[in-house]
Parts: sequence; structure tokens; C-alpha cells
Amino acid sequence: MIALRHVAKTFGARLILRDCTAEFREGSVSLVTGENGAGKSTLLRIIAGLSQPSSGKVSFAPAEPSIGFLGHQTFLYPALTALENLAFWQKAHGLPAGEAALLAMLEHVNLARHAHERAGVFSRGMAQRLSLARILLQRPDVLLLDEPGTGLDQASQTMLEEEILEARKRGATVVCVSHNLARARALADCVWRIRERRLELEDAQPGEARP
Repeated sequence: MIALRHVAKTFGARLILRDCTAEFREGSVSLVTGENGAGKSTLLRIIAGLSQPSSGKVSFAPAEPSIGFLGHQTFLYPALTALENLAFWQKAHGLPAGEAALLAMLEHVNLARHAHERAGVFSRGMAQRLSLARILLQRPDVLLLDEPGTGLDQASQTMLEEEILEARKRGATVVCVSHNLARARALADCVWRIRERRLELEDAQPGEARP
């Protein structure tokens, strides 16, 4: 579970988020919505530990979960091939080494034929699929998705949705920001909206606790 308690974020004199309190449960998919510039990406980056809140606290149970973050930045190394990128992240996360598993993952995201091409020449959609492969290798406890469908074709979008459902099935906590609200709402157990810099629970399935 992820718990936010009175989280606020400012950049200089600019207020981005204020007094955000929420709980995101394990084995659930939470959709975060809001207008452009509302602070959705900032919220996910704070949960991921990529940005520190100006005040308030983010806590996890268990205390130190593995976190997978798929955002606007792909965290790929352009000079490395697709296979080398996955091998790097495999080692960084202390996962069992094995080229066969990496090639199988590239096949899964339809990049096997590009395994030995540098990531720097990939289209946005290809880079997004390779970044998704990086996350899927990790099988994180917490999956944070910031516009994960960017650049994806229909088949890749369907695969992404299947992986989100699989993550929920194995008990991961999934928090997603998406511009495709109709498709994202169909996957979500609860919907949060950032309104006037605060996080509000807009809709929840039965059994989802309100803070």
C-alpha cells in the first residue's frame, strides 16, 4: 500500500500540490486525473522518489517495495542496443542474468528483430515499448505509469492494458495517469482527481477505502 499524508509541493513561489492525502491499495489500479498542469506527473514522481515533497510524507507497506516508473523520460541509454539496455537494467535490479530471458522479453514487446539496434534510433513508440520491457523484467511491487500509452499502436496499447491487469492480479499497487480516460477508467478500481491542487477521490469500487 502507498499512503500519502498531507503532501505538498512547491517550485519556488509556485504551488503545485497542497495537502494531498490518499491511500493506494495493493492489488488495485488507481487512475489519477486532472487538467493539464494540475500536478499529476509531479505526484507520480514524488511517489517514485524522483522528487521530494516540500512537506508531508509518502510511506509504503511493506516499507521498501520495488518501484517501477514508466514516464515521459524512458531511462534508456541511446548508445546501447535494445538488448544491452535490458541487460543493464537487469543487472541494476539484481535480477538473474540470462540473454534468453531478455530476448524473450523483447519478443513480448515486439522488438526482437531490433535487439541489436541502438535505442537512440528508435521511434517514440519503440522506445516506449523498450522502456515497458524494462519495467516488466523487474515485476515491481509498485507500478507508476505516467501516460504509458504515448506512441503505442493499438496492439501495443492492448498489451500494456493486459500487463496492468496482470500486475494487479499478482498484488502490485498500480497508479496511472492517462490522457485516454475512457480506456483507463475501464481498468481502474478507483479514480482520483487533482482539483485546485488537492487530491480528491472521485470514484471507487466497493471496498476501496476513503482516507
